[in-house]
Amino acid sequence: MNNFWNERYGATEYAYGEAPNEFLKEQLPQLQPGKALFPAEGEGRNAVFAATLGWDVTAFDPSKEGKRKAQLLAGKHNTSINYEVTDYENANFEKEYFDCICLTYAHMPGNLRNKVHEKLVSFLKPGGTLILEGFSKEQINRNTGGPKEIGFLFDEKELENDFKNFSTLITQKAEVELDEGLYHRGLASVIRLKGIK
Repeated sequence: MNNFWNERYGATEYAYGEAPNEFLKEQLPQLQPGKALFPAEGEGRNAVFAATLGWDVTAFDPSKEGKRKAQLLAGKHNTSINYEVTDYENANFEKEYFDCICLTYAHMPGNLRNKVHEKLVSFLKPGGTLILEGFSKEQINRNTGGPKEIGFLFDEKELENDFKNFSTLITQKAEVELDEGLYHRGLASVIRLKGIK
């Protein structure tokens, strides 16, 4: 899988564009900047956006090409991010350290989803915020982006169960017109979630 992402991110053009995800762009400025974690961050468009708002940003992704592109993008915006090349299984951060975790199209196999989300939430402070946008299971027959295996796609009830211990949780399924680089283009079915631990 790393080869797939290294190949995709190895191109000159940014696979999902250089601009942040629209939902993140709307939600993040509402919060007081602190420490933010960006799992599966790819080429860094969302992490770099957060850094320009004054967040102390940590990102990770298994792709070394993703890290290279993210650092180039950070330089272009005169900011910096801490970026680790690692996967969900090996990601290891201090417990209850981050003020915000941003999961933007951070998909994983369905049999690992709950475990991965539980692990990531352990890095979030009580009172910290989770911002998530990902493809819903209804995206499976569309060619506007996302995994082609239904187990990787999200369902509102599954996500609500993953984050059931949060004090506040708002989920919304939406049809959105994506314009994010080469691979997220056109009408898509997504789930957006905001929660407070």
